[in-house]
Amino acid sequence: MAGLELLAERFGEQRPYLRSVAYRLLGSWDDAEDAVQECWVRLSRSDVGEVLNLRAWLTTVTSRICLDMLRARASRREQSLDGDAPLDMHLPDPVVAPVTGADPEREALLADAVGLALDVVLGTLSPPERIVYVLHDLFAVPMADIAVILERTPAATKQLASRARQRVQGRVPGPVPVGAGAAGHPSSAADRAAAHAVVEAFFRAARSGDFEALLGVLAPDVVLRADGGAARPAVTAVVRGAAAVARRALMFARPDAAVHPVLVHGEAGVVVTVAGTPVSVMGFAVRVGTIVAIDVLADPARLERLHLPDLPVT
Repeated sequence: MAGLELLAERFGEQRPYLRSVAYRLLGSWDDAEDAVQECWVRLSRSDVGEVLNLRAWLTTVTSRICLDMLRARASRREQSLDGDAPLDMHLPDPVVAPVTGADPEREALLADAVGLALDVVLGTLSPPERIVYVLHDLFAVPMADIAVILERTPAATKQLASRARQRVQGRVPGPVPVGAGAAGHPSSAADRAAAHAVVEAFFRAARSGDFEALLGVLAPDVVLRADGGAARPAVTAVVRGAAAVARRALMFARPDAAVHPVLVHGEAGVVVTVAGTPVSVMGFAVRVGTIVAIDVLADPARLERLHLPDLPVT
């Protein structure tokens, strides 16, 4: 029993890192927790006495579990996809934290935050592409180790990584992160304050019905992605272009809604509540004073499961 307790203690030290890796691979807190728990089950049944690098071993096992989950998810999507449906679109669970004073685990996740827009794009990659991109470009896992996980040659794995980067490039606003903890979004307090000011202007214009003011804070090629889940299919949409996004903002502006500033994946965001109940989490990518992307999670079931911070009074 003492040996198993020691192993559990060592695993506990790695759990936050493994959960972060699994979350980036899967885009779901629940699925990430399931993957990490399955990793523990496999560890507890394995002889790791001669394992020199436990973190590397656990990363490999967790990644293989996530790869299987991604493949199963892709298979289900292919079986259920309606060829005429434009919205086989699922936003990842957002990392939501207060503007200041996040808890230690949330701070660690924010340190590795890559912006919600990138996590949305990651969801469009094939399972092997997502594995290699996340592990190598976001967590700096050696390419040789990833080749073992994917059961491919190092050369084939490098080609896969190149293809994944090409698919990501141009679809994410701002610089694309490379390397552990590298973030492609504004990270300083001043940058975040400026981004929040732009977001405030967006909501002020929407509430007042000022179409021209909305156009002033939206980039011409802005994209809005909204996920209402099964309960709110009418909300689910992908909207492109400043005029179209501005019209949608005017349509959905609610005078009874309270807007609470937060950080969403390390960038400016808000939690919108009505009568104290969260109705959406919105992440904004702000570049050079204009909004280039808006991601909205409005699925009541998923909002209820999210770990939201104590909301500031507005």
